[in-house]
Amino acid sequence: MEENTLQGKKIALLATDGFEDSELTRPLEAVQKAGATVTVVSDKTGEISGKDGTAVTVDTTVDQVSVDDFDGLLLPGGLANPDKMRTNATAVSFVRDFFGQHKPVAAICHAPWLLVEADVLDGRRVTSWPSLKTDIINAGGDWVDEEVVTDAGLVTSRNPDDLDAFCSKAVEEFAEGKHAEQTA
Repeated sequence: MEENTLQGKKIALLATDGFEDSELTRPLEAVQKAGATVTVVSDKTGEISGKDGTAVTVDTTVDQVSVDDFDGLLLPGGLANPDKMRTNATAVSFVRDFFGQHKPVAAICHAPWLLVEADVLDGRRVTSWPSLKTDIINAGGDWVDEEVVTDAGLVTSRNPDDLDAFCSKAVEEFAEGKHAEQTA
């Protein structure tokens, strides 16, 4: 990943307590190293904590932001984090708006639960933590078991073992910017 590839880009990182530590910190560092400004967006103010104790300062809450403020969206996994966020209507709407504007989104592990809830997977090829397979298929997605999958600006990976490929592909898609409308 080249430095300054994402110079001038603004990326939202949407998370709450219970995120998978490495799935937040590694992509955050990769995107920042590539030159992007990352805003940590949550359902609460202060700090959020990963399942292994990593504390991350929240920059703003999801009810205070708009998709218009960002060039891309990063969604870390963990079991509790996306499970809680998918019950937050404002967070789900925020995620859906990125797809409505064809802006790149990178989601790893359990994070595609937010994509299922946002109803944006119809006809898309995606991967995730294996237990989400049925949810994704029921939402119209084409689930595959691969390290990293890219489909019209949507980057997905399965777990922390896939982070190198996930981070690299996320930076690439964020650099490309908006994508043409996805066709099934």
